[in-house]
Amino acid sequence: MPSLSFLLAYLAFGAVAGVIAGLLGVGGGIVVVPALFWFFTAQGFSQDVIMQMALGTSLAAIAFTSISSFRAHHRRGAVLWPIVKAITPGILVGTFAGSCVAARLPTAFLKGFFVCFLYYVAIQMLMNIKPKPTRQIPGRLGMFGAGLGIGAVSSFVGIGGGTMSVPFMVWCNVAMHTAVGTSAAIGLPIALAGALGYVINGMGAPGVPSWSLGYVYLPALVGIAAVSVLTAPYGARLAHKLPVATLKRFFAVFLLAMATRMLWGML
Repeated sequence: MPSLSFLLAYLAFGAVAGVIAGLLGVGGGIVVVPALFWFFTAQGFSQDVIMQMALGTSLAAIAFTSISSFRAHHRRGAVLWPIVKAITPGILVGTFAGSCVAARLPTAFLKGFFVCFLYYVAIQMLMNIKPKPTRQIPGRLGMFGAGLGIGAVSSFVGIGGGTMSVPFMVWCNVAMHTAVGTSAAIGLPIALAGALGYVINGMGAPGVPSWSLGYVYLPALVGIAAVSVLTAPYGARLAHKLPVATLKRFFAVFLLAMATRMLWGML
């Protein structure tokens, strides 16, 4: 078992992840993955599997966070369930397939991919780049393709997909608050399919630490999930009250700092 200090750190980051999940509809993984990477490094996990462990554990935690988050948004009528139903088949296929591929990639590649993704998200938030609502929600085939792409990328970076599903829905003339709430619901199939892929592909893998289920580290999962499910509703409540654009800019600066720190460690 990890030391008490690490268990407390998991609880603290779970609280942060829950608020972010409810506030921005991003699942919280964008904060949890780099945090887990640093914690797992400090605990001496094998560098060969450390990024897979962070991604798998993050997705497993999002499965709990997303339920709490989308229930809070649903109570405010901000979840479009027809969109969730239409995009879920593609999400399940894309996320599971992506996690199977990611489980076999070297940690250096996954770190580099995640750092690039952090920079992309931070710049998008900092400059408040939003797609213009120029079309309507596509048909069944289009939604399957959108879900396939969102799920695949989400499995590579261990997130609930909000950084892609929210802009996609806004582009399709869905109101921002509704897009955030619907994205929180979409995070559940992403998390379930992705976590399952990392569990299956990590079973018996060399270098996996004890107290793990495949590439999911159970002490971190329990610590993060236990608190994030409590704080996600507060984030959802804030999303309907606070100027989210201003909060996004502060969050973007934080992401830039995390990305730069990870990039420096790689170099």
